[in-house]
Amino acid sequence: MNKKTFLLLATFSVLLTFGCSNNNGTVNKETVNTEAAPDVKPKTDSLVVSPGNASKGIGRFKDVQLSHPIDAAMASKGQSIFDAKCMACHKTDDEKLVGPGWKGVTDRHSPEWLMNFITNTQVMLDKDLTAQQELAVCVVRMPNQDLTDEQARQILEFMRQNDGKK
Repeated sequence: MNKKTFLLLATFSVLLTFGCSNNNGTVNKETVNTEAAPDVKPKTDSLVVSPGNASKGIGRFKDVQLSHPIDAAMASKGQSIFDAKCMACHKTDDEKLVGPGWKGVTDRHSPEWLMNFITNTQVMLDKDLTAQQELAVCVVRMPNQDLTDEQARQILEFMRQNDGKK
């Protein structure tokens, strides 16, 4: 580094240091505002905390009626959607790829949580504690797949079939 660059950086550093303080070296609060804006709340205040299979997540699905036995036609359509939109990031076993493996997913989450996650992904990742815990493991946010409610229900039926539900 040449002498001119060094002097320029040193001068900038001094200006930066003393530009935010008054004559006695204390921080000037008019220049540097360290207080959070009153209307800004920490993200954790808005988290939905319902661990385990009891959580219904965040979204319009409050009561998903499952068919018994599994609707094979619906599961087949769900597998087609999985093949086209999901398999690049998910496996049907318990191995993590980009996202978590799907084996046992219907035991870990309620049908409502799964449907809400499939159709309301970004809100769930922002506000649902369970979704955020899974994101912490997978690191990559699932993109919105723009699926209809019917397609999400077909995927759920495929998940149930994959888990060996009857």
